[in-house]
Amino acid sequence: MRVATSALPLPIPEGDKSPDMNMPLALVIDDEPDIRELLELTLARMDIESRSAADIGQAKNLLAQNQFDLCLTDMKLPDGNGIELVEYIQQHHTELPTAVITAHGNMESAISALKAGAFDFVSKPVDLQMLRNLVTAALKLNHQRTPHSGNNDLQLLGCSEIMEATRTKIAKLARSQAPIYISGESGTGKELAARLIHEKGPRSDKPFIPINCGAIPGELMESEFFGHKKGSFTGAVASKAGFFQTANGGTLFLDEVADMPLHMQVKLLRAIQEKAVRPVGEPREIPVDVRILSASHKDLASQVKEGIFRQDLFYRINVIELHLPSLRERPNDIPLLVEHILEKLAIQNDIPKPALCTDALEMLQHYPFPGNVRELENTLERAMTLCENNMIHSNDLQLKTIESSEKTQEPSEAPLEPYLGNIEKATITKALDKTRYNKTAAAKLLGITFGALRYRMKKLGLE
Repeated sequence: MRVATSALPLPIPEGDKSPDMNMPLALVIDDEPDIRELLELTLARMDIESRSAADIGQAKNLLAQNQFDLCLTDMKLPDGNGIELVEYIQQHHTELPTAVITAHGNMESAISALKAGAFDFVSKPVDLQMLRNLVTAALKLNHQRTPHSGNNDLQLLGCSEIMEATRTKIAKLARSQAPIYISGESGTGKELAARLIHEKGPRSDKPFIPINCGAIPGELMESEFFGHKKGSFTGAVASKAGFFQTANGGTLFLDEVADMPLHMQVKLLRAIQEKAVRPVGEPREIPVDVRILSASHKDLASQVKEGIFRQDLFYRINVIELHLPSLRERPNDIPLLVEHILEKLAIQNDIPKPALCTDALEMLQHYPFPGNVRELENTLERAMTLCENNMIHSNDLQLKTIESSEKTQEPSEAPLEPYLGNIEKATITKALDKTRYNKTAAAKLLGITFGALRYRMKKLGLE
């Protein structure tokens, strides 16, 4: 039961619902009575009760006496600042989402609040629609226990201590709206981590839009990101929404953000800071509500020093960093990953799941895997094609060939996936030559089913 306090809530306007114990309860902290009244009135119209405080001391008393669902606090208070209150709530009321109200344009304070654990921020003068969006998202956290999609394939596998810590951090980051920068080597699962943050958070019922920033031609990038108006340029035969509008209410994942050209970095920074975009040919900006997650296998800090990446944008997207460990940092997770990957590949190819010999497993656990989990999956997929009697031996993995190749070639000179594909193609071609292109006999020679051989040939362009 909630306990009444000396700080009385604002009377709810006539025609609105009477407060009851099923209504959410919000804590509002601001030393300006007009701001408190505006926030309380906005909350009341959303069927949310509120208690108000003028300083941190009053707020702590209310926190001790009530079970709140949401906290809105000003940054500057008579007896401290909003960040101090955010830190206090993180220690004593860990499940309470807290949003900070900052002065207009003071991004440094907003970022400091997010780093301290704030759910989100809103700038003065308060945009009421943005405030309502923020409140709605925050309240979802109190009712969300499982990912919205229920997609069991979205999981970072591994029982190692470092993976347990990574999953714990992802769950915590999902409860925030702070921009997250996901770092790690290629193949460590950065997009999967981004999807998990989205699916476990309050935006899970809205779109998740992944973008490979290095795959979009520079001349089309502004139109792709922000949209365009019909007739704004040659070829614009119809108006088109950009990635930001498509992801509105959801999450925008900027993969390989280090590859974004400088002229777009400026526009992206403005879109993130102003929470608005201007489509090509449009005279006005359009408000958007998007959470930004970004990733790169490159060292962004070094890119900033070299002048390739803007420092202000780096500061804005790297509010909190999530680092994904390489596979060689967690070799004890390899047996679990192998079982999962083999089962998945067997289902995809409609073939029996092969067994892995002890010598093959030992070789996998001692191999450095520069391509990480993605390389492990490619290695096992190739081994399934090469193995006989549905049993994978160490020689089926062909890891020694890769190791010797790495001594003479840099990864940039010999991309891993084409290299592995060439080995597989050569092996299948050799089997077909031996059997005079009798596919049934070639499949038997390779120790795989006829259907599996057809699948591999089609994938490799051998048909």
